[in-house]
Parts: sequence; structure tokens; C-alpha cells
Amino acid sequence: MYHHRDALDPEEHQRFGAMNDMLNPTSVGMLGLRGGERILDVGCGLAQLTRAMARAVGRSGVAMGIVHSDPWRSAAQRLAEASGESSLVELRTGDLFQLPLKSDEWGTFDVVHARFVLGQVEHPDRVVAEMTRAVRPGGRVVIEDDDHGLIRLWPEPNGFEPLRRSYVGWCASQGFNPFIGRRLVDLLHEAGASPKRSASLSVSSCAGSPSFRPLLHIVVESFQSAGKSMMQSGAIDREQFEAGMRGLRSWNDHPAAALWYTTCWAEGRRPKN
Repeated sequence: MYHHRDALDPEEHQRFGAMNDMLNPTSVGMLGLRGGERILDVGCGLAQLTRAMARAVGRSGVAMGIVHSDPWRSAAQRLAEASGESSLVELRTGDLFQLPLKSDEWGTFDVVHARFVLGQVEHPDRVVAEMTRAVRPGGRVVIEDDDHGLIRLWPEPNGFEPLRRSYVGWCASQGFNPFIGRRLVDLLHEAGASPKRSASLSVSSCAGSPSFRPLLHIVVESFQSAGKSMMQSGAIDREQFEAGMRGLRSWNDHPAAALWYTTCWAEGRRPKN
């Protein structure tokens, strides 16, 4: 789910960290890295996933992350230093529509990756085209993103559906595409990266599982962080918003609660000639 605060907000760091803890093992596993690869992570945020990929490629590999602003780059560097991993990745600030690569770096990466980026930009096709230019012939372009039609809570908390619909409408009004995930294969095709694989990556939990409350907390905080803007924009009124948030929080104690959060994943290859 999309972020709504700045890079210096400690609550946003905590939410990002929790999401990465849950999603990164599957994301890295899907890449099937063998060691020694050159990796470019586009729109890498706080670079937790970039560092996980760097650990997978080892000292013989290269991992570079592109961050959209200097505050996010500084925050990512601080997190890397706190983990003793500041030497694992090179972070650069730059425009995702014009990647900050040197002339001899274009077309040299084995894997170019982006997660939770394309739904937040006005022209996702231009980002994927840049990614395809950056990968070597025969190399892989991998994109992951949300489709907010794929989140499921059961039994549905009181007030959740109006809250979810309002959130989706608010995302669209803010320039986000809440359904970008279903377009990933088409974006690869348009960029000239021949589609090879697609998958749904699911993080699921239920009452009684140690992961349930942390996963639900991520969902609650995503709605909470957007709440003020949602109400100011008229996407939802205060009464509906508060009713939906009460329903989510009380659902925390439902003995049969189950939550499925699914992201879309796709891989394409740049042709060799």
C-alpha cells in the first residue's frame, strides 16, 4: 500500500521496515540470484530490499539503488549504516524517467528491478522503458506492484468496504494507480522487454498466527496515514472514516479473522539482438 509521509517520519520508517520484513524474502527468492550479478533497484525507497539483493549477489556482485530524492537517500544511508551494511550498495538520487547512469553503465545490468514504484508515477511506461535500456541484452526486468482489488479480509470488518473504496478513489485523485499490478506484463511488452513470467505474491495470516497482528497493523497504519488527506479531499467523511478504522481495530481480536494481501509480479527479458 502506498506511502503518504516524508522520509524523516519515524512511523513511516517503522511501517516500511515491517513491510520489508514480510515481503523481502519472497521477492528476493523469486529473482533466483546465483551470485555475482549486477543489480539495479529503481525507486528503492529506504533500500532494505536493495540490501537484501546485495547480500544475495555477494561480494562478486554489484547492487545500485536509485532514490527519488535526497531526504530519502539520506534516510536509506542511515539505515544501512545502522545495520553495518553501508558498503553493500551504491545509492544515487535521480529522476526515474531519466535514470542517473553513466554512459558506460547503460545496458550492463543483469537484473533491473522496481517494486511499489509504477503505481506512483504519471507515466509508468517511461520508467519501464528506462529500466529496459539499463539492462544488458538477455538480462531481466522485474517489476512488482499493488492491485488493490486483491486484498481480502474475512469476515469483513464493519465499515471496511466503504473505507477501502474511498481509499482507492483517493489514490486515483492523488495520481496513484491502485490497480497498476494488473498492467505489469503489458508494460514490459510495451517497453520491449519480452514477458517471460508472472506471479501473485501473497502475504497471508490469520488469528492465532504470530504474524497476524503485525500484518494487520501495516494495513491499519496505511489507512491511518492517508486519513487526513482522504477527509480533506472529500473522498470520505469523518464519520465513515472513523467507523471503518474502529472496525479494523476491533477485528484484531476476532477469533476467525483472516487477511490476504497480494502483490503482482512480472519478469521480462531484453532481446539479445
